[in-house]
Amino acid sequence: MNIAIVCYPTFGGSGVVATELGIALANNGHEVHFITYKQPVKLELLSHNIHFHEVSVPKYPLFQYQPYELALSSKLVNMVKLHNIELLHVHYAIPHAYAGYMAKKMLAEEGIHIPMVTTLHGTDITLVGNHPFYKPAVTFSINNSDVVTSVSQSLKDDTLRLFDIKTDIHVVPNFIDVTKYKHTFSDCKREMMAEEHEKIITHVSNLREVKRIKDVLEVFYKVQESIPAKLIIVGEGPEKAPAEEWCENHGISKKVIFLGNSSEVNKILCFSDLFLLPSEKESFGLAALEAMASGVPVISSNTGGLPEVNKHGISGYLSDVGDVADMAENALKILSDGQELLRFKIQAKETAQGFETNLIVPLYEEVYEKAMKEVVS
Repeated sequence: MNIAIVCYPTFGGSGVVATELGIALANNGHEVHFITYKQPVKLELLSHNIHFHEVSVPKYPLFQYQPYELALSSKLVNMVKLHNIELLHVHYAIPHAYAGYMAKKMLAEEGIHIPMVTTLHGTDITLVGNHPFYKPAVTFSINNSDVVTSVSQSLKDDTLRLFDIKTDIHVVPNFIDVTKYKHTFSDCKREMMAEEHEKIITHVSNLREVKRIKDVLEVFYKVQESIPAKLIIVGEGPEKAPAEEWCENHGISKKVIFLGNSSEVNKILCFSDLFLLPSEKESFGLAALEAMASGVPVISSNTGGLPEVNKHGISGYLSDVGDVADMAENALKILSDGQELLRFKIQAKETAQGFETNLIVPLYEEVYEKAMKEVVS
């Protein structure tokens, strides 16, 4: 099958999943075309059946905001015709499904009928999409997709609650290639980040307010009062500077390492003992899944799709949003006992295997077949 994937090319979860999906599809023999404004960060190598097409937006002084949707829809039309693309898979309802629909209509004018699969990832529904300015466009884009998927049952429920949806939504969870987390590389050494007697706690995100970075710091503060520990924070975002100031004011700056963005999160997770994800909202929790695949138990909030990923008492513990005392208590349950820590590490890895690439990608292939039949009928 000849497939176009439209996504954000950033470190965010949707872009990572879309890129990994494209690579897995190519490995299964499909032709994959990534169409976005720059090469996705996780797309390290192109090949004979993985291609990247850049969407350029000419800058006209007439426009206060440059019309990316217009440029994207035009690019999709051109690429479909040039490369005989058979299916569009767009990640995020807006602007991607909106632009994809316009491309479909333009192609139909020329007798080319192409199906569009839309995958909902989270903030396109719960944050941006639910804004009154965008809600009609999001509703329209979802209802005019040939097949719609969401990354969790929680997100599906939110979508049906917030929008007037007339089409079915198929739950296809995010996935992970567990073979990337076997830690066979020689530089997986704890002494790079901490003393031998210290536990290493990690948080990875885009450091936005919804990630509740202050909760991360408060949980760690309580943990380090009881046991020697270091905290590694991976990512960039608006909450980084306030977090650094908080650490300074509370005297733990030397115990907290801010690493910025990294394309080698698996190497960081390999020497981690615990992962913190106390988010206000998570439609899935890909960062938690990556940690679990590395054998790192997770302390998280119980919001959104997180309970579908992090199994309470098995791969880690769940707490109510903002309950830092309970999170710290659960963290200490795991970290204070070597046997308990080992048990949770094993169980976290076993839980992650249920989201293995080879189990989930065939579900997308089934969705593609359904979409193709929808257009034919």
